[in-house]
Amino acid sequence: MQASEWVALCALVVAVAAVAAAVYACTLARRLSAERRIVAKDGERQDSYAIIINPSKPGTVGLRQQVLEYFQRHGLPEPVFYETTPDDPGKGQAAQAIADGANIIVAAGGDGTVRAVAAIVAGKDITMGLIPMGTGNLLARNIDIDVNNLPAVLATLTSQATREIDLGYLQITKAPPGEPGTSEPEAFLVIGGIGFDAAMVADTSPVLKKRVGWIAYFLGGMRHLHAGRTRVRISLDDSPQRTITLRTLLIGNCGRLPGGLSLLPDAVIDDGRLDIAAVDTRAGIAGWVQLFGEVVLQGLGVRNDSAKKIGRIDHTTAKRLHVEVVEGAQPVQVDGDTLGRASTLEAWVVRRALTIRAPLAS
Repeated sequence: MQASEWVALCALVVAVAAVAAAVYACTLARRLSAERRIVAKDGERQDSYAIIINPSKPGTVGLRQQVLEYFQRHGLPEPVFYETTPDDPGKGQAAQAIADGANIIVAAGGDGTVRAVAAIVAGKDITMGLIPMGTGNLLARNIDIDVNNLPAVLATLTSQATREIDLGYLQITKAPPGEPGTSEPEAFLVIGGIGFDAAMVADTSPVLKKRVGWIAYFLGGMRHLHAGRTRVRISLDDSPQRTITLRTLLIGNCGRLPGGLSLLPDAVIDDGRLDIAAVDTRAGIAGWVQLFGEVVLQGLGVRNDSAKKIGRIDHTTAKRLHVEVVEGAQPVQVDGDTLGRASTLEAWVVRRALTIRAPLAS
């Protein structure tokens, strides 16, 4: 081979090597860049967000755009959106998001979406976030998230501030013949109940909820003001069974409602106990009027324990309870989702089962 051919061959080898080196360098640079994008300043992996969104809620298109703009503006990795369906309000989507590698699972919807996502996230090394879009947004209100200020919501969501909160479970253990009951325990974050409150939830118009918000629940409840009282047998933890007469039994993890009302003023969301309220009225509308007054006053820290009241709320706490309806069955709800009717039910709490992005407790 002549000298000129050797020179040409060497030049070709050098050129190929140079191209290969350039390709490798570009690949390495892209990989390092990607690694830099997922590593926070303190050396820890940056959060990967999945947003489980309920597309039936008004304003979801605009919300997506605002969320994407916020994440881009703050140099955060783009979140992945998963939509709920009528058949799956968020459990399947949350499970898929975890399988896809997300470590921050966000419920963007009402209390039903929040409940479904929490049921999957609880007990895992995953953090939950909230973007309130519902009628009540009860969990968000109880952990001091500003439900009317989206920038503040997103600032909380993308902060490192978290709280560990309890998760309640309720299961219908015996249903009337021909009714399914609950095959698995149903998670709740705010309040479950049997009796009047569940009937009120069942009869609240979805259309009216969109028009007038949480006030629609009061309108739904008016249909049941004259319904009969119910006798139930209750056992709390290891205590003996008691029989009481009531309108509704509330089983709460926290108790703050819209409008400054509080059904369970002593409830603490991370104390490992359920707050239980036996609610009763007598004497028709007069009893309901006094009951409403009791709710308002107890929210202000004023209690009236007189045995002669015709509208009353009696409070206690427990880690677990068993409820048996003496005759027939009563409707049951958790966080605004109706579960059917129960002849017997069990409820319990798992302490600090859920880590959630929230303002730090004061």
